[in-house]
Amino acid sequence: MDYADIILPVPLDGVFTYAVPAAMQDRVKEGVRVLVSFGRNKTYVGIVSRLHNDSPQGYEVKPIQQILDASPILLPSQLKQWLWIADYYMSPLGEVYKAALPAGLKAEDGYKPRTETYIRLTEPYRNEPTLHVALNMLARAAKQQEAFIAYLSLSRWDTIDGNECREPVLEITREELMNAAETTLPVISQLVKRGLLETYEVEVGRLNHGGEPHPESIKPLNDVQQEAYNRILLSFMKKRVTLLHGVTSSGKTEIYIHLIQRELEQHRQVLYLLPEIALTVQMMQRLQRVFGHRLGIYHSKYSDAERVEIWQKQLSANPYDVILGARSAVFLPFQRLGLVIVDEEHETSYKQQDPSPRYHARSAAIMLGAKTLLGTATPSLESYHNAQTGKYGLVTLTERYQGIELPEIQVVDTKDLQRRKMMHGPFSPLLLSKVREALERGEQAILFQNRRGWAPMLECSQCGWVPRCEHCDVSLTLHRNLNQLTCHYCGFTYQIPAECPACGNKHLRDRGYGTEKIEDEIREIFPEARVARMDLDTTRTRNAYERIITDFASGRTNLLIGTQMISKGLDFDRVSVVGILHADGMLNQPDFRAYEHAFMMMAQVSGRAGRKGRRGLVILQTKSPALPVIQQVVRNDYTSFYNDQAAERQAFRYPPFYRLIYVYLKHRHDAVVTTAGIEMGTRLRQWFGSRVLGPDKPAVSRVKTLSIRKIVLKLETGIDMARVRQYLALAQQQMLQDKRYSSLQIYYDVDPQ
Repeated sequence: MDYADIILPVPLDGVFTYAVPAAMQDRVKEGVRVLVSFGRNKTYVGIVSRLHNDSPQGYEVKPIQQILDASPILLPSQLKQWLWIADYYMSPLGEVYKAALPAGLKAEDGYKPRTETYIRLTEPYRNEPTLHVALNMLARAAKQQEAFIAYLSLSRWDTIDGNECREPVLEITREELMNAAETTLPVISQLVKRGLLETYEVEVGRLNHGGEPHPESIKPLNDVQQEAYNRILLSFMKKRVTLLHGVTSSGKTEIYIHLIQRELEQHRQVLYLLPEIALTVQMMQRLQRVFGHRLGIYHSKYSDAERVEIWQKQLSANPYDVILGARSAVFLPFQRLGLVIVDEEHETSYKQQDPSPRYHARSAAIMLGAKTLLGTATPSLESYHNAQTGKYGLVTLTERYQGIELPEIQVVDTKDLQRRKMMHGPFSPLLLSKVREALERGEQAILFQNRRGWAPMLECSQCGWVPRCEHCDVSLTLHRNLNQLTCHYCGFTYQIPAECPACGNKHLRDRGYGTEKIEDEIREIFPEARVARMDLDTTRTRNAYERIITDFASGRTNLLIGTQMISKGLDFDRVSVVGILHADGMLNQPDFRAYEHAFMMMAQVSGRAGRKGRRGLVILQTKSPALPVIQQVVRNDYTSFYNDQAAERQAFRYPPFYRLIYVYLKHRHDAVVTTAGIEMGTRLRQWFGSRVLGPDKPAVSRVKTLSIRKIVLKLETGIDMARVRQYLALAQQQMLQDKRYSSLQIYYDVDPQ
């Protein structure tokens, strides 16, 4: 073969043809990485997708410079998946490559294992008497003393009674300490400079050697689970995809374990997908107890070194039989994949937002070709529709494990309580009394507020001025513990102003509640409670997830405050009360999926209550208690919810009855993107007619200094999608040929979530 088509990590459509030098003929294979020059003086690591003898016409073909692999690192099944993702989600193949491969496999010089900075007590202070000396030394340095005490608590030194201990009870990363103590690097550096703490480097990214050397036996299924298991196997004989609709705590995981064991006995591999990294902590421990060394973990919080090692292990003669991972695990190489489990299949976290490719991991997993089980207590409307129409198999589990009742849900009308001045900040009297009773009984409580930070905005009490991001069309979120305002779209931070720049008023008040503020007020109301917070700010490291969940599961903390992270599939035995603080924040969103997302989130977080021995209680606070969706959550009536939503969706031409494609246009000048949007809309209407809506400004119409317009395509199912993509590509090409739009960005979100 004289020529090779090569995939390059560049945002351009298609592949690029290079000549295969005679000396490389016997070593070049499809799926290996090669080094090639591209453009002016640039070299890239590409992947050979096809070898052939078709000489390209009209340009001089460059030769491959170097072969980097002795054997393929990309399997034919993976290439097929890449091509499908690029085509379906209208993304350049090079961007699929960039998303799929760990960075170490895209780099010319391979990868270097990354290290993480850990922190520990210096040797002189590793006993109780000298610890007291250290604390006294810090009496005049309050921030250093707070950080030091936080370290002692995190590492469990505060539980050591007098005995000298050579090593910390628990290893702590410097970043974890900064997160937990809400402090800065200079404060930690001062503690190191004073000789109280010392740093050391640990190589991050070792493969899983965990699990029992002799794994525990699999628990037998009860009658209800066994029936569901049998029906899944029966369904798989007729359908490649089956939806398992089981109420929260119905024992779906135990069924998964039996299905995994069955695949392993037949020498096949299993991919187990979860939507959130937080969930992999508990599930990893559970699966390791059963499958030991046969289990591998893969997600974005793992170091690149570790991800490269897992990729290479999956290509070896001794790969992991089971991979547990988040969204990116769908790209791993599998030599004999038999089953994919997509747990919490309804979760929007499975959809990649930015950057491209904006793929849905559930769809990408189905395209791997193995039997696929979608599991959830609250199916997405698309999956349930597919099950109702016979495209997917359907198996239902309506009983909780061991007969535990679903939680009682009491709705509190906060509008009425506010009118009567009976609310205690964001907390109703009923919620506070039930949390207090639970804590007094030695039980646990969860408070759910789907907004992080201290408060969603700061406002001048006199003129109403609100600080906004300079780069995005959005108000700034107050993070009081970090003493800054943050844009949750571009990440830019600002100092909190001392006075209003519009009128000079010095009284700036915060509006609304984030998890940070909830935590602060709860600590005041329940000083005896052991409070933890779980949101994006407290879980920046992979260890942080594990520590928060482990502490709560073991009872070290007894009141957990969190965002949607805590609503997804976590199992805690002692949670008797769950508070949903502000349901209206989820319901009042400018999105056709708002009620779907709200129903799922409320039903899922409610499912955390009442696990062993007693029925749980959920306090649902809302200003709109009469809304049908609220009553459907109370009754756990998914069927009624689905029927209502399906009727609306059909009437207004939304999924699952119609396909959506969002066309986004971005430019640094608002006037340019305005005219570009109008022109693009006009071009698309020539082909699609009334199926085109817009252009419109999205809810946030400027992000990272770029102005945005959105065009919506509503397409009936069964339409020729190849023709649709062809027309969109043509319209884009025509637009970008216009000099006015040379720096215009056009991209697509297919099946937006």
